Amino acid sequence: MIDSDPIRSLLDSARTIAVVGCSADPERDSHHVASYLQRAGYRVIPVNPAVEELLGERCYPDLTAIPEGVAIDIVDVFRRSEHVPPIADQAIARGARALWLQLGVSHPEAERRAAEAGLQVVSNRCMAVEHRLRFGS
Repeated sequence: MIDSDPIRSLLDSARTIAVVGCSADPERDSHHVASYLQRAGYRVIPVNPAVEELLGERCYPDLTAIPEGVAIDIVDVFRRSEHVPPIADQAIARGARALWLQLGVSHPEAERRAAEAGLQVVSNRCMAVEHRLRFGS
């Protein structure tokens, strides 16, 4: 059976989301989205080399620094498009299930590599908006 809404299936089955570029500034979209995802029941792992802790979770400088025993379902990227390739490579290496590029973020080559490695790829969409559309607030 073909899944008629792969984003709904992804969001429904995911438990842990690494938010790359998560900001300590509560006015930034990355902070709002990460906080929303926590309230929605996901474990959010913030990734930002300039911060030690965010939203009550240890913050990591990059995906490779997250302990290997932590399964990452979705890598949610809040970085400029030119920074996506190494993040995609780290997501592939970590065995993430999906690479999610937020609104305004895309990199066709990195997206292709991630998809070829078996990751579900979503680009230029806000995870919080997509979650609200499917599950309410």
